[in-house]
Amino acid sequence: MARRSDKLKLGTFVYTFGYNPAGWLHPGSDVNGANDFSHLHKVAALSEAAAFDFMFLADSPAAAVGDPDGLARMPTKMNRFEPLTLLSALAVMTKHLGLVATASTSYYEPYNLARIFASIDHLSGGRACWNVVTSDHDETGYNFNRRGLDPHALRYERGREFVDVVFGLWDSFEADALLLDRASGIYYDQARHHTLNHAGKHFQVRGPLNIARSPQGRPVIAQAGGSEAGIALAAETAEIVFSLASNIERSRNFYATLKSRMASFDRAPDDLKVMPGVVVNVGRTEADARAKVQFLLDKLHPDAGRVMLQEFLEADLRGVPLDAPFPMDRLPQEAKGSRALFDELVAFVKQGHTVGELIRLFAEKHTGNGITGTPAQVADFMEEWFESRAADGFILMFPTLPSALEDFVELVVPELRRRGLFREAYEGSTLRQNLGLPVPPNRYTKARLA
Repeated sequence: MARRSDKLKLGTFVYTFGYNPAGWLHPGSDVNGANDFSHLHKVAALSEAAAFDFMFLADSPAAAVGDPDGLARMPTKMNRFEPLTLLSALAVMTKHLGLVATASTSYYEPYNLARIFASIDHLSGGRACWNVVTSDHDETGYNFNRRGLDPHALRYERGREFVDVVFGLWDSFEADALLLDRASGIYYDQARHHTLNHAGKHFQVRGPLNIARSPQGRPVIAQAGGSEAGIALAAETAEIVFSLASNIERSRNFYATLKSRMASFDRAPDDLKVMPGVVVNVGRTEADARAKVQFLLDKLHPDAGRVMLQEFLEADLRGVPLDAPFPMDRLPQEAKGSRALFDELVAFVKQGHTVGELIRLFAEKHTGNGITGTPAQVADFMEEWFESRAADGFILMFPTLPSALEDFVELVVPELRRRGLFREAYEGSTLRQNLGLPVPPNRYTKARLA
């Protein structure tokens, strides 16, 4: 069934130089961009000019760990802005683009996170979005008074309570609480300002929040993660869900499963947008697109490729010669990431291929996890996923920034619009309006009017 009453949602995934670890070596990237605001502002401006829904700043509150020789060739995780500071700057330099950033429930406190995101929502006029994560790398814990990563179940238990507290704090002021009455000298209606008094297993938070209700009611909530705990949390709280674009059938099942869970929380399926991450390599011809992939493959040093592969497999490959067969005893029993890609890599190494050959295969699949081709081929891919309800839109993981983003805007956006799949202009002034999401009711207003 056609979805012409709906439109694709698109967001720009932002690693400083692009999604590919060799992106900083590409002449279409800004080698000084990691600490240059003008580079990130250009990415935002390009995304906004194309009427994308948002830009998404992925983050981890730690430098990566591993092989020093490999990490020295991979600046993305070693030198980057703190994302909430960057969003605050971008908020006043943009007018329509949604602003999404990752912040971990494992290492913030609910009160300061609620206050920061409410402030960004006000500064931007209602365009803030919090990507809720519990963190999944040991190195983060060592920076926050922990010995590595807390157990998965504990992280989600804490995360669930954390979100409850933040939602409660964002409801501190009702929408009509500010009277601003100079004649009486009364600034706000104290009956419309509420103290949370949360006392839970992980948090004791009195409140209230000392900032008025934000333009969106509360910032949009994004989440990623396909575990059972992640799906349950997303069905109850998320409004954007990031997923993998490795297999259309698996994505359709994930889409249907997630949206079917929402009814038990009194939520409509359209109140959540499923947006798989997809790497796009587009050229005027297929040969042009493939040449862009090949350039990055040739530029990726084996040491950097080894770090990438180790992270995907969660296997220690240090000291293994590149020309030696892959050590099967170091291969995990189960996939930690994409099952389809994991199975392909296992089949490859069972044929006797070397570590160096596996690194190159992984780099190629990592770079091309999505679609490589002409504008029509990229649009065909997106249309099939959208129309068959494997996705409501996509997180576009451009291999290089800003050049691959410029290519997509020039070549693919006009084709999507010609097909009626993507907007010509923004529908509203807030991220919720552009995504077609409702404004959540304030719990105290709802109770008072019931």
